Amino acid sequence: MVVDALGGSGALPAEIKPITGAGAQFAGVALPCHCGPNDNLALFAAVSLARPGDVIIATACGYRGAAVAGDQVLGMARNAGVIAFVTDGCVRDQKGIVAVGLPCFATGVTPNSPARSGPGTAGLPIILGGVGIAAGDLVIGDEDGVVIVPYARVSETIARLAAVREAEAALEAEVKGGLIVPEFLASLLGREGGGR
Repeated sequence: MVVDALGGSGALPAEIKPITGAGAQFAGVALPCHCGPNDNLALFAAVSLARPGDVIIATACGYRGAAVAGDQVLGMARNAGVIAFVTDGCVRDQKGIVAVGLPCFATGVTPNSPARSGPGTAGLPIILGGVGIAAGDLVIGDEDGVVIVPYARVSETIARLAAVREAEAALEAEVKGGLIVPEFLASLLGREGGGR
């Protein structure tokens, strides 16, 4: 629904999925970091800057040859009050990550470990999967994926959510009532009404 309130965009790429399984729902404030491929020094910097309610979003530039994080660093992030971790790279120690209890979204799992040599950034804007992310943006995640709401559009998006929910509820009721051809398609086809 949030994507609909944003006009149909804002989601991170489909490859970024919950590693921690069902129930990986969260909403928080973006704390971006740019780790680059095969490095996670910037992630440690982000953990040191984190405030309660933050969501660390780490770009590994899509690199999947090594993990950008494991259970220990995500445990440190949880201890700092971070409520979720998102990356376009891989993670490691999946069983340990599940035990940490921090929702974790990544493109996969690999046992390979990264370097810690930098360079990188923490707290500065990044681009992850073609989506621009800045500190303070709203980040929402669930089993379907992760959506970024730019800070400047948070109020507008919240205001639109009521109409989106109402439209969804109305369509759901019509589908349960037997709808086959929705009104917009019936209009395009020149039919009277949607219905069956």
